[in-house]
Amino acid sequence: MTDANLTEASNKKLAAGLLAIFLGYLGIHKFVLGYNTAGLIMLLATVLTCGLAGFVMGVIGVIEGIIYLTKTPAEFEATYMQAEKQWF
Repeated sequence: MTDANLTEASNKKLAAGLLAIFLGYLGIHKFVLGYNTAGLIMLLATVLTCGLAGFVMGVIGVIEGIIYLTKTPAEFEATYMQAEKQWF
């Protein structure tokens, strides 16, 4: 891995982690990582249930945000950018 890859992974890790914690119920962090289908699922689950499923999506977002922020940039890149693991 080059320094440019680790810098990009570090930037995406921070952005996705913070968005997951604060706006996880909308799935914005999934769009940042390029997981449009997963992001759309989270967004539609919240919107179509008039916010009732937003609590569940919010809990998922907080868990994913913590996971993202606790990984090293190399682990984050390997797991979420190369292997494209979309959930947890």
